[in-house]
Amino acid sequence: MAPADAHTDAGTGPAAQADTGAEDTLDLPLSEEVLALFGEDAPVTAKHPLSTDASASSEPDDAGPAVAGRAAMKMPADSELLDHPGDWGPVTTPAGVFQLVPVRVERDLAVISHWMNDPAVAAFWELAGPEAVTADHLRPQLDGDGRSVPCLGVLAGIPMSYWEIYRADLDPLARHYPARPHDTGIHLLIGGVNNRGRGVGTTLLRAVSDLVLDNRPLCARVVAEPDLRNTPSVSAFLSAGFRFSAEIELPDKRAALMVRDRIHRGQL
Repeated sequence: MAPADAHTDAGTGPAAQADTGAEDTLDLPLSEEVLALFGEDAPVTAKHPLSTDASASSEPDDAGPAVAGRAAMKMPADSELLDHPGDWGPVTTPAGVFQLVPVRVERDLAVISHWMNDPAVAAFWELAGPEAVTADHLRPQLDGDGRSVPCLGVLAGIPMSYWEIYRADLDPLARHYPARPHDTGIHLLIGGVNNRGRGVGTTLLRAVSDLVLDNRPLCARVVAEPDLRNTPSVSAFLSAGFRFSAEIELPDKRAALMVRDRIHRGQL
């Protein structure tokens, strides 16, 4: 499920800040599985998508033969509770073709953990540390009933962001605002400093909230709860068509409840 204390920042807050000097994430090649989602053939020399060494070409030592490794991968929870985000398909945005790809720990843990250790991200997500810290955050979602689906955001073929699409009405967040059935929440971080502070977060927030509304017909609202101190994040949501609904007190932060309404999506 989504974080029990709902503390995870939902926007481009850390992402929208100026360059903090943190190491940027390398442009990483995609695996055969991710390429298949785009209907592309993997190149013969395809590299593991999470390698931070551009010269690496082998699978992780414990992966075994490629076919056996893929068969052993745990597929993410992606139940009908969220109408299968992994099937929503790519969309064209002003920043490039974008797609949500549900997380697999075996494939994606290293890069997500790398992002979580960026000081600008850690300030709001509070998941800095060894890979086990990020794994402990991911596994309850992947092993759960599908009410929260963690995804990589792949832009122009490059994994560059991390998303959590979750049922806000079934989340502890619902205790803190007047939730409606099928309210869908968004958490987001941008992984590389090159994509921060130039409107990419706003573009993708609009694209993903559109994906939610297009693919979840029972959902009337997309919600988010960035930290009130994270003014770049709040601004990104406003620019993406969300409205500021209220200040809400969560267990470890005071948040801005941001809402994008289906009935107003054409005007905002």
